[in-house]
Amino acid sequence: MNAAILLTGRLLNATAAVAPPIGRAVAYKLFFRPTGRAKVHPREQDVHAAATVGELELDGVPVATYVWGDGQRPVLLVHGWSSRASRYAGMIADLLHRGFSPVAFDAPGHGASGGTSTNLLQYERIMRMLQDRHGDFAAVIAHSFGVPCAFHALRNGLRADRLVAVSGPAEFDHLVTEFTRQLRLRPSLSEHLRVQSVRDIGVPDLWTRFSSTYEPAAVTVPLLVVHDEDDDVVEVGHGRRLHAAYPGSRLLVTRGLGHRRILGDPRIVAPVGAFLEAGTPVSR
Repeated sequence: MNAAILLTGRLLNATAAVAPPIGRAVAYKLFFRPTGRAKVHPREQDVHAAATVGELELDGVPVATYVWGDGQRPVLLVHGWSSRASRYAGMIADLLHRGFSPVAFDAPGHGASGGTSTNLLQYERIMRMLQDRHGDFAAVIAHSFGVPCAFHALRNGLRADRLVAVSGPAEFDHLVTEFTRQLRLRPSLSEHLRVQSVRDIGVPDLWTRFSSTYEPAAVTVPLLVVHDEDDDVVEVGHGRRLHAAYPGSRLLVTRGLGHRRILGDPRIVAPVGAFLEAGTPVSR
């Protein structure tokens, strides 16, 4: 466990013990703020540099966008928390080879975009703006936090022919659970995060409504769920529950890739590309 994360948790717990309002306020602010700003890895540089870079504006915040290919058969790539679009570099090359045009963005507070924080509703708005710009998507591929964002957007009008959910939480409440676990926060802080999020976002049942498994009948596109047995951030049970919630979905379980390395690994790149291209069956 990262020493800085543990130290942050201890400080929050100590502050909450002596000055509860301050402890709660700081914990809540950190909950919506990415951990650092991910940089482009050296292995991603060539693909990243080949993108046509653009920009959207969301509530006065510049949002970096990226497009590869000729614009035909656009595929929307949705990154996870504390990540960035370039993490899809390995998959982008395969998609281009298959005739797709990857479209991606760095969410506010991430990558080359402005701002310091973001949330699911902002992700959804960006995805809709990109649809207005590029047309309906041949597919959406989402990773981690991007998975519930993608499901929510599809339930609310985003149009795509297929969906690939990689390492995503089945229940939205996992975000609080994992944040609390990593920082080892006291239960009172965890409960405050849940309650205050509902108040500020204005969705009374957001912990249910924003879950990937909410109203599965509303998302009818073919679905491929990809998860690794050794994922230490979103354990593989989430992938299995997601697969069970959507009859007819496919499940690809890998081993030894964890939560982050899975995106560019050939063991998923080829099956994902085949799923998008022709619905080729993948291993269960």
